[in-house]
Amino acid sequence: MKQGTQGSAGTTTGEAAAGAGTARSRYRVPAQPDAGEADRRRDAGGATEGSARGEHTHGESVLPRPRPAVQRSSVRGQVLAALRTALVTGDLRPGEVYSGPVLAERFGVSATPVREAMQQLAQEGAVEVVPNRGFRVVERGPRELAELAEVRALIEVPVMLRLARTVPAERWAGLRPLAEATVRAASSGCRATYAEADRAFHSAVLALAGNQQLVGVAEELHRRAQWPLVGGGAPGGGTRAELIADAHEHTALLDALIAGDLDVVRALVGEHFNGAE
Repeated sequence: MKQGTQGSAGTTTGEAAAGAGTARSRYRVPAQPDAGEADRRRDAGGATEGSARGEHTHGESVLPRPRPAVQRSSVRGQVLAALRTALVTGDLRPGEVYSGPVLAERFGVSATPVREAMQQLAQEGAVEVVPNRGFRVVERGPRELAELAEVRALIEVPVMLRLARTVPAERWAGLRPLAEATVRAASSGCRATYAEADRAFHSAVLALAGNQQLVGVAEELHRRAQWPLVGGGAPGGGTRAELIADAHEHTALLDALIAGDLDVVRALVGEHFNGAE
């Protein structure tokens, strides 16, 4: 389920910077280790990890520490995750333009991994490039959400009904922790936390089909269905009570799958996707 608040279309980068400080601490990427400092200590004769444990290091070559390519990839992944969370919560508002440097300051990192992460979101359709300004969060309405729900239903419902006939009860029972995790996430009232738990449950169900392409396509559609709507609305509602009701559909569905009650499974699956979750 996806929630978001609306921003004015075409809001400037400067306006985006004004509200950046309030959310900075929530989405700051953890500070990365300084590889250069560790190398300087080593070159100066400081103790290495091996010598600290009393290992013999005389005459041995010291392997070089992993360098920026690996580190930058890690930072980019963290920034991408933070940006996706900000999309779901509405901290990145539809129609508003954000620049790489402004977001970099917000997350406490350099601009390069932010631009790379935003390019990834552009490929996914969450944002669009605004030349010489940055990235605008795509504005969506109820019609697009309904279309996404229809496509998800066309993909997931037949697979779930097929799995309901073939997967043994003990395999379904193994998904109980994930279903219960969605209830806990919904109870927290955090839309981003619930969105992640919701996707994890759906992906685990579809994974029982043994088709990773199916899981990847369905997860991408699910993620897009959780982006914010124009006008301050959230997909499927978004209040704590609505999140909890949606999460309990997961546990009810799992109960029916374990019991092998195909009629109840069919009804619950139809209701679940009509709610855009």
